[in-house]
Amino acid sequence: MSLIEKALEQQQRDNEKNKKPEHTLVAQEPRIDEAEQQKSNLNDGLSLEQAAVIEKPVKPVISLDLEMLRQNNFVSLSAERRLINEEYRVIKRKILNNAFGQLSQSLHHPNLVLVSSSRPGEGKTFTSINLALSMALEQDKTILLVDTDVLRPSVSKSLKIRLDHGLTEYLSSDELKVEDIIYSTNVERLKIIGAGKPHHLSTELLASEKMLKLANEFAERYPDRIVIFDAPPLLGVNETAVLASMCGQAIIVVEENRSKMSEIEQAAALLPEELAVGFVINKAHRNQGKGYGYGYYYGAD
Repeated sequence: MSLIEKALEQQQRDNEKNKKPEHTLVAQEPRIDEAEQQKSNLNDGLSLEQAAVIEKPVKPVISLDLEMLRQNNFVSLSAERRLINEEYRVIKRKILNNAFGQLSQSLHHPNLVLVSSSRPGEGKTFTSINLALSMALEQDKTILLVDTDVLRPSVSKSLKIRLDHGLTEYLSSDELKVEDIIYSTNVERLKIIGAGKPHHLSTELLASEKMLKLANEFAERYPDRIVIFDAPPLLGVNETAVLASMCGQAIIVVEENRSKMSEIEQAAALLPEELAVGFVINKAHRNQGKGYGYGYYYGAD
């Protein structure tokens, strides 16, 4: 073998020794900071408010069984002419005139209406719901029905609905906002706030500073809205009179042949003198050949 052949052979051996092994390329997981950057890139263009809306679940619209309510002699939202529709139309007109007419200038929060009775069982919740349904037929007004009878809540029971949060949760918590307890319904201009779950300080909550601020917000934030408070009976419950001081109008529901005149007078005396006070006679017998009718009297004392 010549010297040249030996040199070439040695060079070939040296090249094989110096040759680097091939490696398979494997994709590496991004580092934590890179992953965060990728997540941030997905949210590009979203404000904090928009991101909060995406994360926050949307409250369901509460579906009222309007046919069930009609069969139970509540105000009907159909074009059918019924006695109860006509009577509550007259009652609501007086309330609306007080809330938005000339008298409104002399009333404190005239669009806040307290509905109560002297004793339980005289029909205050029935009256509150019927007023709310009747007023929801107005084309230029919105209605908020608030169950403030936190000891014996009846609005949700009468409407056969279930609400996740209510007034007691809002008043006893710093986490809930007003919009968290206001529920829209399938009646376009009607919204509802439930009483909430029982609370050992429920009576104190109704008389609290937070409740006063809530009432002020109801009165001033939406000037075209009527707020109906279905309140506890006046006799034996101090906070109803406190609630009345936050309102501009009050209705005392009287059951014919049951309510005692002395108790009616005693209940009315608990209301602030500056309120426009009215009386609705419930379960009044009429010579109509069918069941019960509903009388009314409404006027400022």
